[in-house]
Amino acid sequence: MRTLVCIPTYNEKENIRRIIPAIHEEVPDVDILVIDDGSPDGTGEIVDEMAAGDQRIHVLHRTEKAGLGPAYIAGFRWALERGYEGIVEMDADFSHQPEYLPKMLEQLEHFDVVVGSRYVAGGGTEDWGALRKFVSRAGGTYARWILGFDVQDPTAGFVAWNREVLEDIDLEAVEGSGYVFQIELKYRAVQAGYEIVEVPIVFPDRQVGESKMTADIAMEALTEVWKIRFRD
Repeated sequence: MRTLVCIPTYNEKENIRRIIPAIHEEVPDVDILVIDDGSPDGTGEIVDEMAAGDQRIHVLHRTEKAGLGPAYIAGFRWALERGYEGIVEMDADFSHQPEYLPKMLEQLEHFDVVVGSRYVAGGGTEDWGALRKFVSRAGGTYARWILGFDVQDPTAGFVAWNREVLEDIDLEAVEGSGYVFQIELKYRAVQAGYEIVEVPIVFPDRQVGESKMTADIAMEALTEVWKIRFRD
């Protein structure tokens, strides 16, 4: 399966030089697309330098920080236009550990969507405080209750997709821009009849750089799931 790993970035210069070779150490044959939202710290230019010496590395430069969802959708479109069969979304900060990629891509041969899940048997988190754990679990339970679908980690951002799913769920209609984007995509896939499997991952807190989670993004997730339900 010809596969592309999509990594959205904004000010990830400390991580990007390490995450790309770490991915290729685990899965040498995948291509990588970094979707950079005009990082002031030069992340996009660093990847340009890496891409000049490795045809497996690509960069999509965007002019401004426009949100996680639009960045991923731009990456998905880029992948679909170029005929990739498997498309993976993951972060640059090593919270999504490359060591799980071989298992996820193996499962993608048998399922439509593969979710790297913190909340199935064998999964978990590291270096998280009690409040963050509570908010994460409660947010997932809240989304599952409102939308009525059985994905244990609906906000997960470490996901592998078969291209047919992304072609079929109408990316143009996806409205979530923050973390609710992750919920909406999975919900649309389930509503369209696609099969999702969750594989356990351990999710450590980022060691370098700043988290992109803000109070506004968290509040968006709480309110937007109702909009998804009513649109459905």
